Amino acid sequence: MTSSKCHTLILGGAKSGKSAYALELALKGIAPREKNPCALFIATAAAQDQEMQRRIEAHKKERGPEWHTIEEEIEIANILKNELGAYEVAVVDCLTMWVSNLLINAPDKLETEIERLVDTLHTATRPVVLVSSEVGMGIVPDNRLARRFTDTLGLVNQKIAFVASRVILMAAGIPMVLKDELTK
Repeated sequence: MTSSKCHTLILGGAKSGKSAYALELALKGIAPREKNPCALFIATAAAQDQEMQRRIEAHKKERGPEWHTIEEEIEIANILKNELGAYEVAVVDCLTMWVSNLLINAPDKLETEIERLVDTLHTATRPVVLVSSEVGMGIVPDNRLARRFTDTLGLVNQKIAFVASRVILMAAGIPMVLKDELTK
């Protein structure tokens, strides 16, 4: 099976249920290992303040022992390339924070890291579930950085949707399938 036949992109707004659905979908059909985690979780959020640190800790507890978590704000393609083979599946949560991290902390790496992620997904030997926000359905932001973020994330979502064989839009906790090449 080629990797492009097993990746899933889950899109949605804030608190739409996309992260919980990604975890559930990733573990579907996978038998947990007795001693070692069977799934890789790549967290892109940075703990910038106490509230965010509490959120991160709560999410770690929710995931359970099946998951090995790696926190990486920029080079998620490297993590997938070097670590994915040791697990049955990976979840990247989320591309929204990743694009934000790139724009603010490593703008010179933006294009390179996006292309590295797409290339890595093309060659990955295990399924990857990627979570991202759909931010382009509202008004056009009033400042340059916010417009660049919206545009960049929209393009990233398009590129990942093209590589993925399944794309799901979450709204109010309900998954709506936009693309599904896995059932063909």
